[in-house]
Amino acid sequence: MRNEPLLSVEDLRKTFRLHMQGGLEVHALRGVSFRVDRGEFVGLSGPSGAGKSTVLKVVHRTYLPTSGSVRFESAAFGAIDLAAASEARVVELRKREIGYVSQFLRVIPRVGARDLVAEPIQARLGLSREEALDRAGRLLDRLRIPRALRDAYPSTFSGGEQQRVNIARAVGWKPALLLLDEPTASLDAGSCDIVLEILRELRDQGSTMLGIFHDPELMGRIADRTIPIGGD
Repeated sequence: MRNEPLLSVEDLRKTFRLHMQGGLEVHALRGVSFRVDRGEFVGLSGPSGAGKSTVLKVVHRTYLPTSGSVRFESAAFGAIDLAAASEARVVELRKREIGYVSQFLRVIPRVGARDLVAEPIQARLGLSREEALDRAGRLLDRLRIPRALRDAYPSTFSGGEQQRVNIARAVGWKPALLLLDEPTASLDAGSCDIVLEILRELRDQGSTMLGIFHDPELMGRIADRTIPIGGD
């Protein structure tokens, strides 16, 4: 039996106003509600344009919702409504407890791949620089990033290599809540298998996950349950 929810989303609504089209309103989310229990992997399903990525971005607070609540049980701050929390508190939560994998790596200029992955490991787990670099290197090895590229700049990598670095950076510090927006979309079958294995291990170690996968078969291999998004 699961513990109490780590994340509770209630009547979430998001409307975009397109000012370049005469103020046209697009209703991206219409009353979405669900909960994610601690240690659970919940997948979001639905057709393209249903609002799945919008849900993740509202939870991450990339977007502010039009209405509704996003209750997160923070280890550091207690129960917090992410829809109403201050920007400073949201930044702290992203540093301490909430990770996010998008489809694209946010490249930091002139920072090598291993340093990019090691930085959050060192900061959030309190390891020495040497320990963090060692852990980052082992994770990059596992994700099949060639050792010759460890200290190269990810801006020069292929799309699949960049995404594997992106995943390593997000999972290396074992966030309490990990948001996954099609993390395997640009990966080959072998890399997908490795990523799913890493995510299972992370879940077994206590991380909670909410994610979208482009391939329903991959979703079925990792999600404890799936929540449909979209529809009136």
